[in-house]
Amino acid sequence: MTAKLRHDWTREEVLALFALPFSDLLFQAQTVHRSHFDPNEVQVSTLLSIKTGACPEDCAYCPQSARYDTGLKAERLMPLSAVIDKAREAKASGATRFCMGAAWRSPRDKDIEPVAAMVREVKSMGLETCATLGMLSREQAQSLKDAGLDYYNHNLDTSPEFYGEIISTRCYQDRLDTLEHVRDVGMKTCCGGIVGMGESQADRAGLLIALANLPAHPDSVPINRLVRVAGTPLAEEAELDAFEFVRTIAVARIIMPKSMVRLSAGRETMSEELQSLCFWLAQTPFSTAKSC
Repeated sequence: MTAKLRHDWTREEVLALFALPFSDLLFQAQTVHRSHFDPNEVQVSTLLSIKTGACPEDCAYCPQSARYDTGLKAERLMPLSAVIDKAREAKASGATRFCMGAAWRSPRDKDIEPVAAMVREVKSMGLETCATLGMLSREQAQSLKDAGLDYYNHNLDTSPEFYGEIISTRCYQDRLDTLEHVRDVGMKTCCGGIVGMGESQADRAGLLIALANLPAHPDSVPINRLVRVAGTPLAEEAELDAFEFVRTIAVARIIMPKSMVRLSAGRETMSEELQSLCFWLAQTPFSTAKSC
C-alpha cells in the first residue's frame, strides 16, 4: 500500500479516522507504516537540555517557564565540552540522533554561534543533530543549517482553536513562521504536539490536520503525552486514555505516511504494553541526557 501525500485533509475526514473500530484503525496505520519503514526498527534519540529554565513564555505544560514555581534550577548555556561528553555517552548507549534544547523564547543572534559549534562537534561524531531553541529568524536558521544541523524542532503543540488555552505569549502564526524559515533554508523540520492537556478529540484532530496540511509534511512528528509537573497549570490534568493516545499516533501515521512519527515525552510513565503498541506505528523512543 502506497499512501498518497496529501495537504488538504478536512476535519470530517480525520475525525472519521479517529472513529474507526480500533482494530481497523491499527491495521490501516500499520499497513501504511510497513510501506515506508522497517517495522522492526526504532531509532533511539537523546535529548539534552543545553540551557535550562528562566523561559519568559507561559506554556501551561512547561516546567522551564519562569512564571511557575516547579523547583527547577535555572542554568546558563552548557559549555561545549560538557555537551560533547553527553553526546559521547548518548552514542555509546545506542543513540543515533542527538537533540539539543534551550529554554529560550527565541535565541539572540549572539547565542547562535555557540550552539552552531555544538552542532558541528556532535555532527562530527556521526550523530544526527537536532535543536529546539524557540523561534528563529531566517538568518538564524541559515546559520544553523550552515553548521550542519539536520533537524529543527518547533512544535505546534495543539490545534489552532485550543492554542489560546495553553499559551498566550506567542501566537500560532509565530510557530508557523519559524517552520517556514527552517524549510526555506533546506533544513528538515521536526514538528508535532502534546496531547492530554485537556483538549477534545476534535482538537487532537485539529493538531494533526495543521501538521499534515503544512506546505510540506514535517520530516519528524513527535507525539508527546503530557508530563504533569507540580507547579504548572496542568499539574492536576486528568491522564489521557491510553487507547486515545494510540489512536492519535495511528491517525498521524495514516495522514503523514512518510514522516517519522516519534513517541516522545511521557514515555517513561507508560506501561511496556502501551509502548509496544505505540512502536507498532511509530519509530523513535527518546531518552533524556539531562533533566529538561
